[in-house]
Amino acid sequence: MRTQRTEVSTGISAGIGTGISVLALLTLAACGTESGSGPGSGGGSDTARSDVPVTGVAWQVDSLTVGGKKTEAPEGSRLEIDPKGRATAYFGCNHIGAKAEVEGDRITLSEPSRTEMACGEDVDAFEKAAVSALDGELTAKLSGEKLTLTAEGGDTMALTEERPADLAGTRWAVNTLVDGETATSVPADLPKERVPHLTFGEDGTVQGNYGCNSYRGKATVKDATITFGPPAGTKKLCPDAEMETERAVLAALDGPATYTIKGSTLTITADGGRGITAKAVPEETEGAQEQG
Repeated sequence: MRTQRTEVSTGISAGIGTGISVLALLTLAACGTESGSGPGSGGGSDTARSDVPVTGVAWQVDSLTVGGKKTEAPEGSRLEIDPKGRATAYFGCNHIGAKAEVEGDRITLSEPSRTEMACGEDVDAFEKAAVSALDGELTAKLSGEKLTLTAEGGDTMALTEERPADLAGTRWAVNTLVDGETATSVPADLPKERVPHLTFGEDGTVQGNYGCNSYRGKATVKDATITFGPPAGTKKLCPDAEMETERAVLAALDGPATYTIKGSTLTITADGGRGITAKAVPEETEGAQEQG
């Protein structure tokens, strides 16, 4: 499993400085977020002020235009600015955070921080271009659910407001395992049928796969808490990577845990700091599901 190491730089594309918490980067805005509204329901000290309502919204990054050349964003790219003046971004590889000052239709990002992960060539190129484009003062223009951020040099980023997915009825594929201040990516080489996932039912149940074994159990949702009951499932042994992933997921889905949904991302955090993040994905067809 790859462990994300978080660093702080003095400029948005500058060198490395003091380490900060990965969890801080993964803490996103509250508006556009489902939290504590039950299954199936959508739900710094300074305050960012904006005449253009860009804060507290989960924005899906659609594309980036640099020097007149438009490039589609990697899948899952997003940007959020919370009402307290903290921006977080993801462009397909690293988690990026920065201080955000919002005045009227102007946004200025500073004091950036980012994880340091090896990325694919195309994703790495997009991420570097996006980080560079977001460095400095930006002008925000909102049209319906579409947002355009324009840099001083004329480069633009196109975004679309991302509505929170429903907790119940959505297939959630686990992509990150959290243990205190350490976030670890789920191994990319897991067999497709062993990628951990979970689906909540309207009847207060949850089912899925931990990384090796399939399971079904009770999940009681009240306010911002999900209480997981003892699961029933298969008891197979799998290779070490799959079993290690399973143990981490089990630790997060044991007893009471808090949850939030921001756009298509579900975060579950249990007592002691164990947790997972998962992304909403299309439900597999009946024939493609594991038989466990």
